[in-house]
Amino acid sequence: MSQSHWEQVYGSKAPDAVSWYAPHLDESLAYIRQAGVGLDAALLDVGGGESTLVDDLLGAGYRRIEVLDLSQHALTVCQQRLGERAAQVGWRVGDVLEQAFEPQSIDLWHDRAVFHFLTDADQRRRYVEQVLNALKPGGFAIVGTFGPEGPTECSGLPVARYSSECLHEEFGSPFQLLDHATSLHTTPWGSTQQFVYCFCRRAH
Repeated sequence: MSQSHWEQVYGSKAPDAVSWYAPHLDESLAYIRQAGVGLDAALLDVGGGESTLVDDLLGAGYRRIEVLDLSQHALTVCQQRLGERAAQVGWRVGDVLEQAFEPQSIDLWHDRAVFHFLTDADQRRRYVEQVLNALKPGGFAIVGTFGPEGPTECSGLPVARYSSECLHEEFGSPFQLLDHATSLHTTPWGSTQQFVYCFCRRAH
């Protein structure tokens, strides 16, 4: 994935002017609550960008949050919004496929709208390997992608679309599917996008 592309996307649009903007990530927050991890659990938001998820997690009392994104600009916007609270968060700039995660260090892995940009099978395989490396046994993964009726491209890039069954198949038997959902996201300009979410636990 191109870092320069995402720097341009985030640098040219206001935080609430990108198609994936939502005031709060309600589906994600609901699954995080359902996971029932403690407030000292290690949470990773992959592709967090300028999302308000980190604000809501801090507000809920979580103390070990990391946010990863390709765009330094997006993370800077997020940090400025948080103010002094930004110091409570770990910030990572880079490609999720290239990150050196400490093995079995993450209790909950969250990704809304990164995985569907991996249109190459080898990229998807490497992504799943990263989750398996970073996630503790018994840890949780929440992944949201465009659904079967979702867009075929986003921000000028092609995307893959998934049913919940197909999305879970990409991750395979190490992950137990606990729940899934289909929802309609309304963009800032009033159109709708179909999203699919899978909520899984790493079984072994």
